[in-house]
Amino acid sequence: MTVGQDLHQALNGLETAKVTLEGFAQDTDDQMAQDMYQQCAQEVQHVVQQLENRTNYVEEQEPQFKQGTNVQEQNQQQ
Repeated sequence: MTVGQDLHQALNGLETAKVTLEGFAQDTDDQMAQDMYQQCAQEVQHVVQQLENRTNYVEEQEPQFKQGTNVQEQNQQQ
């Protein structure tokens, strides 16, 4: 796996966690639990934004790490 693929995999996992936490918030009637789940989802979103920034930076610096472009670029070079 390349660095780009690892970053995208981490982003996908974080997005899944965020959606799961938001679902927990909707599924409970306990206001304290809802608030906690929403706060956790917001914190995860903040981490997602930071990791997206890092992913964009890495892909700008090292275009070969862009997800999905490696195979296409290699085929074009041949």
